Amino acid sequence: MSNEKLAFMIGLLGSVHCIGMCGPLAFAVPSLKQGWVFLVLDKLLYQLGRIVSYCFLGLIIGLIGQQLWMAGLQQVISIFSGILIVMAACSRLFKIQMLKNTPAAFLKPFNKLFGYALKHKANHLIIGIINGFLPCGFVYLAMAGALNTGSVSNSAIYMFWFGMGTLPLMFIATVGIGFTGALVRKKINRVIPYFMLFLGIWFILRGMELNIPYLSPASTTQGVAECR
Repeated sequence: MSNEKLAFMIGLLGSVHCIGMCGPLAFAVPSLKQGWVFLVLDKLLYQLGRIVSYCFLGLIIGLIGQQLWMAGLQQVISIFSGILIVMAACSRLFKIQMLKNTPAAFLKPFNKLFGYALKHKANHLIIGIINGFLPCGFVYLAMAGALNTGSVSNSAIYMFWFGMGTLPLMFIATVGIGFTGALVRKKINRVIPYFMLFLGIWFILRGMELNIPYLSPASTTQGVAECR
């Protein structure tokens, strides 16, 4: 699976979670003009704003990742990010609450900024950009994948496709509130930790360079040595 397809799938699965978590914020943003055309345009601008934020995060994480790759730490990055993803998956599967009270502390400044934007009737693009920077487990999951792409441009592209993956369901949900019922979200949310677990194990295996086709490719140095 290519990086772009993987990022899109993470976004698509994560969007079900997003509808339940940050969806209420999106639903609270009123359209500034009456009519379906303006409603659709506003909601598209809102989604575009989120994607802009994700691309910006991709650029930042890409700069970090590029330096680490240049230092020859590709395998360490892959294994470390894989371990973090596995830990996050296990915390959801076994209902272990990590970093108690931290989410509320992180959300407070964003809620203030979001409230200020709503009060002053900011453009939907601006509100979407703010929403894109909200602390979110699936955004962190995507950033872990982007960190493993090895370059700034690839990292930004990875986050772009993650954002595109979140777009279909989030757009439909904001245009037609309640598109996915609570029961549907609950069922899909049960599957998500297993997907995270699979992804984390894959990152770990890839970093270990076990020469397993499609799962854990051999190191380039090993390949050169064999050729000689």
